[in-house]
Amino acid sequence: MASAGPEKDKSKTHKLSLKGSAKLVAEFFQYSIHTILFQRGVYPAEDFTAVKKYGLNMLVSSDDQVRAYIKKIMSQLDKWMLAGKVQKLVIVITDKDTGEHVERWQFDVQILSKPKSSKSSSKSRSAATASAKDQENESSSKSSDAAKTEAEIQAEIAALFRQITASVTFLPQLQGDCTFNVLVYADASSEVPVEWGDSDAKEIVGGERVQLRGFSTQSHRVETLVSYRLVE
Repeated sequence: MASAGPEKDKSKTHKLSLKGSAKLVAEFFQYSIHTILFQRGVYPAEDFTAVKKYGLNMLVSSDDQVRAYIKKIMSQLDKWMLAGKVQKLVIVITDKDTGEHVERWQFDVQILSKPKSSKSSSKSRSAATASAKDQENESSSKSSDAAKTEAEIQAEIAALFRQITASVTFLPQLQGDCTFNVLVYADASSEVPVEWGDSDAKEIVGGERVQLRGFSTQSHRVETLVSYRLVE
């Protein structure tokens, strides 16, 4: 007689829809921006407040200007994610005095279940600057587990945030006053708000690159890479 093990609770193993996956990835990007700004000391620690997310104590900026800037980015990013038009999001930290880019966090988005109307060509969009377009290789294709639960996805995201937090052990301490920009690589066919513009890649010239963890849903996979300037 054949026997079967206990079945998983079907209510916890439902397949995350494309819309739900897009919302989850966009929300991850929002918390990533706040986390990096805090962990890298771009703004004073007292400008952040703690919230519970992914089973962790996440710190988000309470500065009105920073929150307004991130809200503006997210309002557009949400639309592009739902349309399957986002290929990557990049957070660039820049020295205010020299204008040199000192740190670059890149989140590559591989769309495993993409709307039919989407196109593959892309441009880098910035909420603050305008310049030339840039093309880069996409992350390698990896299939996601069709039975992965939302709890398992959240655990992967939590593990990535722990690694971002731990990155302060190898990243050089930022010197002086810094600012940041967010670039979104969207399909060239994407409708772009007037306050957004094309941007160059803002690469770290001669810097080090470290591949970090990623996470996946049934519809998306996100890979993480941080580049930083070597301290002389």
